[in-house]
Amino acid sequence: MGVSAAAKNTKMIKADRPGADGLTRMTKRDPNFVDRHVGNRMRMRRLLIGMSQEKLGELLGITFQQVQKYEKGSNRVSASRLYNVAKVLGVPVQYFFDELQGEQQPAAMGFAESEGADAISGALQSPEGVQLARIFSGTTDPEKRKLIINTARAISGFKGS
Repeated sequence: MGVSAAAKNTKMIKADRPGADGLTRMTKRDPNFVDRHVGNRMRMRRLLIGMSQEKLGELLGITFQQVQKYEKGSNRVSASRLYNVAKVLGVPVQYFFDELQGEQQPAAMGFAESEGADAISGALQSPEGVQLARIFSGTTDPEKRKLIINTARAISGFKGS
């Protein structure tokens, strides 16, 4: 009973319900929440300083596709690569772990931030959120800042403070 070259190169695992060959091909895994968080922070910082994925890849000696995979969390960033990313983006390595919540059960969260805070953080990590934050932080006139806030509130229909 011979095994094909393709089967030899495919990662296989024993399964509870194996196929006809007794083995099951590994399924694609979802990114780990830490990998996603680090990737989101990398993307947010890159956008805040106005750097493209291509430029970041060039400075790190990798392709922009690899940068995309890091930012999605589908590929893990090694310690040495994360150190280099931090240097290129001008932040300490700890920056990528700031605000990391972990996978906690609601009862164990205690005084942790609410889902509303997660929504705000998520919005700020989007390209539009970064752009809005950049515009707001570049505006020093308090009256113009109030105008930006009031305009955003009117467009969104947001009633809170």
